[in-house]
Amino acid sequence: MAHPSNGPVVPPFSRPEALFTDPFGMTSWLRTRGIALTMDNTNEYTAAISAPTPGHPNYRQGSSNAGQMNTALHINWEKMIGLKGFATHTLFTSRYGTTANRMMGDWLAHSSEIYGGGGNVVVHLVTAYGEENLLGGRVSIAGGRLTEMSEFSASSLFCNFQNNGFCGRPKAAIDNQYITSYPAGEWGFRVRGRPSRYIYIQAGVYFAERGIYANSQHRTGFHFNSSNIVGQLAPIELGWEPLLGRQHKLPGHYKIGGQVISAPNPDNYYDVQGRPYALSGRTARNHQQTWSTWFEIDQKLLRHSYSNAEGGLTAMTGVIYNDPRTSLRNYETYVAFVDRGFIRSRPYDSLGVVMTYVKIAPGVSDTDMLDLSMVPVKTAPNHATGVQGHETVFETNYQIHVMRGVVFAPDFQIYFHPNAQKNLRNVEFVGFKSQIQIL
Repeated sequence: MAHPSNGPVVPPFSRPEALFTDPFGMTSWLRTRGIALTMDNTNEYTAAISAPTPGHPNYRQGSSNAGQMNTALHINWEKMIGLKGFATHTLFTSRYGTTANRMMGDWLAHSSEIYGGGGNVVVHLVTAYGEENLLGGRVSIAGGRLTEMSEFSASSLFCNFQNNGFCGRPKAAIDNQYITSYPAGEWGFRVRGRPSRYIYIQAGVYFAERGIYANSQHRTGFHFNSSNIVGQLAPIELGWEPLLGRQHKLPGHYKIGGQVISAPNPDNYYDVQGRPYALSGRTARNHQQTWSTWFEIDQKLLRHSYSNAEGGLTAMTGVIYNDPRTSLRNYETYVAFVDRGFIRSRPYDSLGVVMTYVKIAPGVSDTDMLDLSMVPVKTAPNHATGVQGHETVFETNYQIHVMRGVVFAPDFQIYFHPNAQKNLRNVEFVGFKSQIQIL
C-alpha cells in the first residue's frame, strides 16, 4: 500500500518468523540501521513408490534429495546515507542434490523444485539490483541483475507446493530459453505503478542471454559478460488486487500479462527451407521474435473465525499460453487450493492440493513422431522415448508448523503420462519438504 506522503519512501522490509529471532541483538541492531539480513534452508526429498516402465534400461525406481541455502541482504540507503526512496536487494543461494523424476523418464516437471540452475558451487548470485520508490510507494523503478519471473506471473503462494511444474511459477511461464526464473538472473529494468490502491501496471526490459541455466556460462551467477546478450524480452502485466467482502476483507490477485521475446529461437518443426528438420537433417529455422501470455487468479474464499490473519481457504487458477512455433509447452493450466489454519488447534498448519495440465506444442509432437518412426530410430528431442502429447501432475501436502521458523510438509505426487508420453506408465512419489528460516 502507498505511504500517506507523496515523497520517496522505502517500504519496510519483511521480517519472517525465524528460528533465531534476534541473536545477541544483531537483527534489531542491523534493522535500526536499515539492513535486513535473512537466511533460510529448504530441503526436498522424493521417492518413487511405483516401478518404472519396462523396456527402458536407463529408468529405475529410486529416490533423491535436493536442497538450498538462501541468504538475502536488503539495505535501506535512506537510513544509511539519506538517499531517499532507494534500496538495494541482493540474494545468494547454494544448491545441492538432484531430482527423482528423471529416473522414471520425466524431464518436464521436477519432483523437487529446488534443483538445477544454481551451479554446483558454494555461492551463486541470484539477484543484485537497486530499487527507487517514488510518490509514497506508488511508483517503483528497479534495475540491475534481476529475475524476470520473480516480478511477472509471480505469487508467493506457488511454493506452498514442491513440484517444479507449479512451485516457483507454472513451468510454462519460463518455457523459453531466455526467460529467467530463480535462481537465474540477467540484466534488466522494471517499472511498476499503482494508479489506484487496488490496481497496478508494470513493464520491463530484460536482456536475453545465452545459457542462463548452463554451468558453462552462469555456474556462479557472477558472469556479467555482455557478449552473452543476444536480444531483449519486454513483458507487461496488469493486476487487480481487491479486498472482497465487507466484514472479512478477503484478498485476491487477478493478473493478465504477456511478453515479446526478440532473440533467436529455433522452430520446433521446420528447418531453414520450410521442411521438417527431422526428415531433412538440416538446422531448425530461427524466429527472431516469439511471445508468451498468462492470465492468473488467486482469491481467498473464506477466513476461519478462529485463525490468524493468514488463515483461510484460498483458490488459485490460471493459464499460460505460448507461441506454438517455438515452445515445448504450448499451454499450461492449473487449479489449486490452500487452506491454512482449518484445524483450530493448529493455526499455522495448512493443507494444499494442486493439479496442473500441460499440452505439448503440435510441432514437438510431430517431430517426435517422425524421429521415432525412422529406421534406425533417431533420438527425439527433450529425452522423449515416445510421442509427447500432454501431462497432468497432481500433488497434495500438509504443512506442519513444527516450531518458530520450522515447517515440515509430507508430500504426495502423481504423474499422469510422465514426460507427456502415453507409452510411460503413471508414477507416484512420496516425500517431504522442509523449510527452516534461520534468520
